[in-house]
Amino acid sequence: MRIVNKSKKKILIIGNQGYLGSRLSDFLSNKNYYCEGIDTGYFKNNKITNVSKIKTKKKSASQVNKNDIKGFDAVLMLAAFSNDPIGELSAKKFYKPTVTYTISIAKICKSLGVRFIFPSSCSVYGYGKKRFTETSRLRPLTHYSKNKVEIEKQLLKISNKNFKPIILRFATVFGLSPRMRFDIVINMFAGMAITNKKIILNSNGLAWRPHVHIDDVCMIFEKFINIDLNKNIKFIFNVGSNLNNCRIIDLIKFLKKNIKDLSVNFLHKSPFEKNDLFKDKKISHLGMDKRSYIVSFNKLNLLFPSLKFKYDLENGISKLIIDLKKIKLKKNIFESYKFYRMQALKKVFEK
Repeated sequence: MRIVNKSKKKILIIGNQGYLGSRLSDFLSNKNYYCEGIDTGYFKNNKITNVSKIKTKKKSASQVNKNDIKGFDAVLMLAAFSNDPIGELSAKKFYKPTVTYTISIAKICKSLGVRFIFPSSCSVYGYGKKRFTETSRLRPLTHYSKNKVEIEKQLLKISNKNFKPIILRFATVFGLSPRMRFDIVINMFAGMAITNKKIILNSNGLAWRPHVHIDDVCMIFEKFINIDLNKNIKFIFNVGSNLNNCRIIDLIKFLKKNIKDLSVNFLHKSPFEKNDLFKDKKISHLGMDKRSYIVSFNKLNLLFPSLKFKYDLENGISKLIIDLKKIKLKKNIFESYKFYRMQALKKVFEK
């Protein structure tokens, strides 16, 4: 597959101040891309480490217009809500607008000839015992994944031979970012292990998930920024590694290699039971998590035959533990609402 010269490409990251956007801004800036951002600023001050200072417009994605996009080579559409609502925050309030503004921005890109990359999720597969490919039936179980499916459908409707939106169904991302999230399973387990030497499972741990390190996600974004789109294929790709499909409970063995005397318990038996940060309302009182899926990443490997991810689960988790120890992660930081997306957003909306 031919790769286009990347020299001084101009990249617009919509949602550059989130978990992924912050790390991606660093990654691309260090690779000699010119990056700008558009962000509401909800998480601007929720930093755990320093982040690259790229030019950023404080603006809602719903207000993005043609002038904001003109002159860029690619738009990375990261602005979205990344968990299901809690408490008084309704799913309708969260998700319906994201379809409207994502398609609006895609249409602007289409009119300007700008590449459009949308990060979807492997959670669109929902539940099943077979290995899911890009052509498998989608069975989204949550408002979050249903929203991703709806956006994917709308993007395919506006695509043609001259405009091919790139849809990347990412595995569950983990790893250190300047604007960290501890509401992601591996990040949460690592934080618990370092600050308490205890892993608290909010389910029976038997659900399967694919995982991918955030640095490998950034690498994939760069590849799709530069790839030649003159191929008669749907640009929908599962992003991750076949080796990183794993049951939740089996992640613990990798953490035990890094943290001595690590104990494991279940949420209903632990002192964390009343801590809403660690609860997940999508898990039944019996500990069953219906979201369970094993994903095939063969299509991505066919597109990039020499593709090699930097991190498997063992060295990726080891890297995360090292990174968190390096920044001297403390319990008060790990348990701060700032690093749990829905709790942080709830604080924003309560103001």
